[in-house]
Amino acid sequence: MELTEKHKEYWQRNLRVTAILLAIWFVVTFVFSYYARELNEISFLGFPLGFYFGAQGALIIYVLIIWFYARYMNNLDTEYGVHEGEE
Repeated sequence: MELTEKHKEYWQRNLRVTAILLAIWFVVTFVFSYYARELNEISFLGFPLGFYFGAQGALIIYVLIIWFYARYMNNLDTEYGVHEGEE
């Protein structure tokens, strides 16, 4: 089965947003954890920033990544006519 240009464009946009969000996930998960000692020198809401980010900040960013991806893909599906219709 050969993909049409419209299918290829849809797939490229999907891959692009997925790669960007995975890069954000990687930075939040691994890079911030690597610099936790340095981040602990900064205080946020009375807690060391490294601790706060590990306990709350990363989770908030993960939820925002999921929300953004779901919203983006719903809009993309609607734009390309592959959305799930109401029955």
